Amino acid sequence: MSQITPYNNTESKKEQVAQMFDNIAFRYDFLNSLLSLGIHKGWRKKCIKLIADKQPKYILDVATGTGDFAIAAMKLNPTKVIGIDISEGMMKFGREKLQKLHLDKTITLQYGDAETCDLADNSMDAITVGFGVRNFENLEKGLTNMLRILKPGGQLCVLEFSSPQQFPVKQFYKFHFKYITPTLGRMFSKDTRAYTYLPESIKAFPDNERFTAILEKVGYKNATFSSVGLGLAAIYLAEK
Repeated sequence: MSQITPYNNTESKKEQVAQMFDNIAFRYDFLNSLLSLGIHKGWRKKCIKLIADKQPKYILDVATGTGDFAIAAMKLNPTKVIGIDISEGMMKFGREKLQKLHLDKTITLQYGDAETCDLADNSMDAITVGFGVRNFENLEKGLTNMLRILKPGGQLCVLEFSSPQQFPVKQFYKFHFKYITPTLGRMFSKDTRAYTYLPESIKAFPDNERFTAILEKVGYKNATFSSVGLGLAAIYLAEK
């Protein structure tokens, strides 16, 4: 995967991504809903339904951001949900949401990333990642470490943007990301790069069959994907 970074400076991708999300954290939830028209909430619900059959009790949410995926996982009545992220700014707003919802005893947000997370081997029933894998500095290393953390039979569920190929979705997608997304991003977040990095990172991400092939390569079993939003995103499911 091409190494696309937010700011093209000398810092590592991980450092740049953390800086970017710290910069936009105060507007992230608002812009996320505005730019996606709220559709992403339904996609997360689909992910939760996919992992519900195995009734996971211990769940890790990677790249948790403001905690939306971790909160959605409460539908599964888990014993514990741990959310990790490299942006303290994003988690600050996430912790405030958890307190308001009285979920801060079940859900814990802490600093960490997929590549270096030191949770115990075979300790999680399920791992979720919402719109985060394309930001990994080393994709295969992150996926391999998550595999280590999963219990045998445990599931990985990844929700990630993809590049639609069908007319007219492809044309709308290009127009939206070329003009609407950067304009609204600049207006509301004041970070001129964050919302131009978004389409660049999506374009560089090995989506659909390419990603399931990587999952199988690093050791996951039964890796599948299903497109959502007419190809705007995909849900990937794999198990240990």
